[in-house]
Amino acid sequence: MGFLERDMTNAPTITDYYTGKTIFITGGSGFMGKALIEKLLYSCSGVDRIYILLRSKKGVKSEDRLSQVYESFCFDRLRAEKPNIFTEKVFIVSGDVMEPGLGLSQEDRALLVNRVNIIFHVAASVRFDDSLPFAAKMNLGGTKELIDFAKEVRDLSVLMHVSTLYSNCNRNKVEERMYPPLADWRETMQICEEVDDHTLRVLTPKYLGSIPNTYTFTKQLAEHVVYEQRGLLPAVIVRPSIVIASVKEPMPGWIDNFNGPVGLIIASGKGLLRSIHTEPDLIADYMPVDIAIKSIICMAWVRGTKKLEITDDIPIYNCCAGTLNNITMSEMVEFGRKLAPTMPINGALWSVGGSITTSETKHYIKVLLMHCLPAILVDTLLWLLGHKPMLLKVQRRIYIANMALRYFIMQQWTFINDNIVKLRSCIKEQDVEDFYYDMESVDKHMYFRDCCIGGKKYLLKEKDEDLPKAKAHYRRMVILDKLVQITFYGYIFWWFMNTDFVQSWLYTAQDIFTLNN
Repeated sequence: MGFLERDMTNAPTITDYYTGKTIFITGGSGFMGKALIEKLLYSCSGVDRIYILLRSKKGVKSEDRLSQVYESFCFDRLRAEKPNIFTEKVFIVSGDVMEPGLGLSQEDRALLVNRVNIIFHVAASVRFDDSLPFAAKMNLGGTKELIDFAKEVRDLSVLMHVSTLYSNCNRNKVEERMYPPLADWRETMQICEEVDDHTLRVLTPKYLGSIPNTYTFTKQLAEHVVYEQRGLLPAVIVRPSIVIASVKEPMPGWIDNFNGPVGLIIASGKGLLRSIHTEPDLIADYMPVDIAIKSIICMAWVRGTKKLEITDDIPIYNCCAGTLNNITMSEMVEFGRKLAPTMPINGALWSVGGSITTSETKHYIKVLLMHCLPAILVDTLLWLLGHKPMLLKVQRRIYIANMALRYFIMQQWTFINDNIVKLRSCIKEQDVEDFYYDMESVDKHMYFRDCCIGGKKYLLKEKDEDLPKAKAHYRRMVILDKLVQITFYGYIFWWFMNTDFVQSWLYTAQDIFTLNN
């Protein structure tokens, strides 16, 4: 009998299960990490304490970084309704998943080993262009170090490993099960440690095979590091889809990074992105962060309320929309077109336009004519005015981001999420208000409207009072765009009409007309 088929009648509620528990989180400073901490503190306020693994970064000590984490918009709700809970229950442990033993001091390691009950391993590098040694050390080696630590924890009830829905993107259909490894993870780590960087850079594409980047490759191998512990550790593997802005919690539209489609939406809103190479009917699978976090908290509850047995398998959840709520690429583009006039981005360089391009050749022609050429002209003007050229550099970044996403916006997968759907039926009536989740009832139009508002507010730091000015500027950009189009096509028409062929044809037609009269 599986975890989701067992009788949960006598199991504690979700809030009761988390009451008194000590939680250890890696990746707590990231997008999903912050959302997880906020939801646990808000809806499971009875937790004993939460330890976050943070490393010193760019000269900022790990202790000071905790204050920076709490400054996020994500915690506005906590500051308003439960102002002291973060400082009372969230603690820092200095360390790094890329270091042996997680970089923990002996004192901190002993503290965690004796106190921790639940582990959420969220830390990962999500960059698609990381070198293989770095991605392996972070995503693969970090998971190994976390597993070694978890084996020492005295009273561990659940270890939640956050993977990615695209860890098996070389398959057209991805089910909630473990697939054969793409390589031996121990051998991969050994190669990355022993082979020189130049040789690795040359051989990486061949080593990855049908996998598009080092991120998905190392995350797939990391799943096997965890899966080897079935029957030995109370582990769970969750594969979130592309996680984007929240539907409702902690507030509608909250997001804190430009990863994935968000960066492209911002670039389009700025008037910089005029062509996307994809198929209009391709279904894009995105998961709102609050729905993902609710489901992850529920997954840990279901696993943690069952005593570990040697015969236990490790449950796997594809945390995705699947067939529950579909949106196509053409729908997303159309949403953007409709929203642009009512919620324009401050300082847009051009009107929102462009379109989906299915032809690769046409796409590259558009990139040259509509991305690069205008950027060169603007940069030349900036240089003449004594300013630093920057637009071509921005367009280069957009192009690189587009290329990184190309694999994922040119293919269609079938993702099976039966376990996510079954999990909802396990939620007790007392927990429905705080933890029940569903994608079916999400209004796509309202959601993407909130996403745009959230992007403006939380990423671009734009204020509501700036909106009238942004609208006026956008109207000027629309007029300028029309004038440029009229001038351009007018010139093309004038040039065509003055070609020798057309002039000869006109003279011939005039002569024929004269003779007939």
